[in-house]
Amino acid sequence: MALDAVTGRSATDSVGHAERRGGLLAFTGPAGGGKTTLLDEVRRLAAERDCTGLFAKGGEQEHGLAFHVVRQLFQPLLASYAESERREMLGDWYGIVGPCVGLCPPPADGAAPDPQGVRDGLDWVLTHVAVRGGPLLLVVDDLHWADAESLAWLTSFAGRVEELPVLVVVAYRPDELREAASAFSDMAERNRVRPPLDLAPLSPGAVADLVRDGLGAEADDDFCQEAWLVTGGNPFETVELAAKVRDRQLVPTRENAGALRHLAAETWGRGLVDRLGRLGTGAVRLAWSVAVLGSEAASGLAASLAALGQAEAAEAADMLRAERILTYGPTLEFVHPLIATAIHRAIPPGIRVALHGKAAWELVESGHGPAAAARHLLETQPEGDPWAAEQLCDAAREYLGRGAPEAARRCLERALLEPPPAGLRARVLYELGSPALLQDPVATVNHLQAALEEPDLPPELRQSIVIRLMRALAYCDRLTDASDVAIRESRIATDSRVRLRMLMEHFMAAGFTSNDREAPVLSRRLTQLTKRLSGRSRTERYLFGLRGWDAMVRGEPVTTALEYAHRALGPGEMSWTDEEWSFEVPSLVALTFLYCDRADRAEELYAGAIAQYERQGWRGVHLALGYSLLGYIRFWKGQLTDAEDFVRAGLQLADRLGPAGTHAQWYAVAGLIEILVARGEFAAAQELAAHRRFGKPFPLAVTLPDAQTVQGELLLARGMDKEAAEELSEVGRRLDLRGMRNPAWCPWLPHLALASRTTNAARALDLAQDALRRAERFGTATAVGQALRVLALVTEGPEGIALLQRAVSVLDVAPSSYELARALVELGSALRRAGRLAEAAHPLHQGVDLAGQCGAAGVAAQARDELVAAGLRPRRLDMALHVLPQQSAST
Repeated sequence: MALDAVTGRSATDSVGHAERRGGLLAFTGPAGGGKTTLLDEVRRLAAERDCTGLFAKGGEQEHGLAFHVVRQLFQPLLASYAESERREMLGDWYGIVGPCVGLCPPPADGAAPDPQGVRDGLDWVLTHVAVRGGPLLLVVDDLHWADAESLAWLTSFAGRVEELPVLVVVAYRPDELREAASAFSDMAERNRVRPPLDLAPLSPGAVADLVRDGLGAEADDDFCQEAWLVTGGNPFETVELAAKVRDRQLVPTRENAGALRHLAAETWGRGLVDRLGRLGTGAVRLAWSVAVLGSEAASGLAASLAALGQAEAAEAADMLRAERILTYGPTLEFVHPLIATAIHRAIPPGIRVALHGKAAWELVESGHGPAAAARHLLETQPEGDPWAAEQLCDAAREYLGRGAPEAARRCLERALLEPPPAGLRARVLYELGSPALLQDPVATVNHLQAALEEPDLPPELRQSIVIRLMRALAYCDRLTDASDVAIRESRIATDSRVRLRMLMEHFMAAGFTSNDREAPVLSRRLTQLTKRLSGRSRTERYLFGLRGWDAMVRGEPVTTALEYAHRALGPGEMSWTDEEWSFEVPSLVALTFLYCDRADRAEELYAGAIAQYERQGWRGVHLALGYSLLGYIRFWKGQLTDAEDFVRAGLQLADRLGPAGTHAQWYAVAGLIEILVARGEFAAAQELAAHRRFGKPFPLAVTLPDAQTVQGELLLARGMDKEAAEELSEVGRRLDLRGMRNPAWCPWLPHLALASRTTNAARALDLAQDALRRAERFGTATAVGQALRVLALVTEGPEGIALLQRAVSVLDVAPSSYELARALVELGSALRRAGRLAEAAHPLHQGVDLAGQCGAAGVAAQARDELVAAGLRPRRLDMALHVLPQQSAST
């Protein structure tokens, strides 16, 4: 029935409502329980229905080979296309999916894709094939031995197959599930997928049928009953037992039933090993080689590993096939995985290790590449072999290029144990500090600190180690330590370019972590340094970017901040995917443009960043932050509906990453709360904050938008003026000590004025006037207009109305239509309260229209209420404000 559902052949066909939906089927059972035979039948039925079939099989020896199962699934499919068709079909995904499935090597230049990017690419390929090419069957046998990378993809993809004409069918031994395979099983349970179908042992009658199929109808009942008792109803053991009875020309009668137990013992385990030994040395050596090589056991390679000539190897293979140890066919493959397991475990440990070492060498020599060799090198003992260490390092780079950082980490850690020669050790430690390997940040920091202590480091490598160490420290929220590392390196550097780079890294880290009273000193040093620079190098341009950001947050004239932001860009756009330089400074430059009322330029930069991330396959933290901050830019421009969509997309991307996406989740949640408050969705904002536990302590790296100010704004929106004032006062005290006085960047001061107006009107007025002075010093229309509106709200009488008129005039040239709508509605409200009803009509009607365009339901509702209170007819809102769906806080 599952196949019928995928192919559209269901009972609903008669009324023309067939749903082309897929599903997931899982079969479980012990070894030899008939799972593979059942999957073969599924594949046959799918072929009869013209389904595209993909098949893969996990292997006990290959479970550490990244994307081993994925390659089996995708290579035959993609090989059916010409190269030009493949490139056209995959488009931008070619360079991301290609290395993973073995179509092409990883690009020599450019950063590696992240695992999520690779998984998204594989999803896209299968979705494209299923939708364009018809129903798709994806079958994975021995899932319990599948590699972790393939399982991670399959787990995420199988969770959404019901949306596609795809049937996923897997089989596994439940008692041998590894951790990654258990995650697949858990996913199926969470998604309410049909429980696994456990294959029961064969009944005595079914065993009798199998025995008689193999031996003839003359097999008597007692003989068949004994066969059932000996095999326990295991289908594979039953078939094998019948074959052995036939080979021994044993008559299947009651008198010979006693011999069955002895014959069954030869199927695997000790009996199999003894049977193999009787075949001679050549057969044993070839069987050992096949067991070690696994799926790589081509006849020539196996013969070479067994030290057999081609004729000897062919003779040994024939003997193994006759004994039903190897299958008949062009490849060397065991009849059953349990036979492979028994033979591999029976190899004496010393010989087994030596065979794995020789297999690695043979694979490299035959052009299979370092990743194929690494699987075997991981089975060997450390011997201080430089060749082994180099192959493991090359394999790690290959794995990183495929989007398999965990496999890369295993290779590098094993290379470190070899140990590598002195010249290579620092490089291994440096590679272990790759951003892609930050599963254990503390271990990453330790590796990089050890690399820095290696003697005679080349200057370029030392600089790269320091930069990675700073990134890892920052990831651990140890930004102060990161800053200290940079300043220490700048003092010992002999090359002026290195010294300047270290100073740049120091300014970037210290700008967020320096002591409150030290921050102004740091700012003055940055100002003095950048005055002497020309911008000829990337380091100098990045320093310009930091200077522009610093000028903006300190509230210096907007012309100063913009001058340095433009100089930071230099002759072209900044790179967002260069791991040596990271994305922080380009982000700060884009945000400098935003807060300087150049929102379109900021959006161009972030749209370019997202395009770079997607081309590179960076679909984890970077893309999540990109979408969230692009949404924040749209919010700044007053496009609240689009803003919410982008930020929710960023949050969804961050949620996929689990703990690794924590910082990205914080940014998205903070932005989404601001947007919901602006849209008048106070209950949804409060629910989101509670569901996400948005509050102190905030991660040290979370600063944009200022999370604590967002918390204060949320309290203010809930009418909790006193609590909001306390929160905002704490923010203001710290920022003022640091010299960060721009209300456009962090509007704690106008928010505090509004929070204070009911308890201390005089203080509220002072605070609002201070906010206006700071805004006028900075000089953007948005900053001044916002400050004028807030000052008007704490000023009574005609003076307040005059301030609102000024605010409307100023905001009319600002990029934010939302801020203009707020000012217009406040002006109309003030005029209505003053009894100037005729004058109130125009700003209220204009405000309600503009709020509708922005998606600001709260502002529009306020305007309509004021129009009704003034006795005026509200215009029909041409927007979806009054029917806004309530978004779940969990999305």
